[in-house]
Amino acid sequence: MAGLVTASFDAPDEVRDLGGAGHAALITVGSTLVRRAVYEPGWRWSRHVKPMVGTESCRSAHLVYVVSGRLAIAMDDGTTGEMGRGDVAHVPPGHDARVIGDERYTRRDRG
Repeated sequence: MAGLVTASFDAPDEVRDLGGAGHAALITVGSTLVRRAVYEPGWRWSRHVKPMVGTESCRSAHLVYVVSGRLAIAMDDGTTGEMGRGDVAHVPPGHDARVIGDERYTRRDRG
């Protein structure tokens, strides 16, 4: 049986820019990648990330725990939803997202 493994977002393995209005810190805990993403008010995937990745929508699945703020999700199939502080959500590939309101949106997810 493996021993305890810890990591800290205070010393991430990597930090990625998310289009100038957000960033993601990544840490590996054992064999699991964990991400903390922070998006500023006004951030939108299609405006800030799409130009960097070149796809029409986000092609990644996310298992998300929302720490603060609100995010609107628009799926490629036309369904929409919102998530806010304390919510846990599975967001499948094929979506756009945008911060709602004036509060910074912060989430933790497994990558």
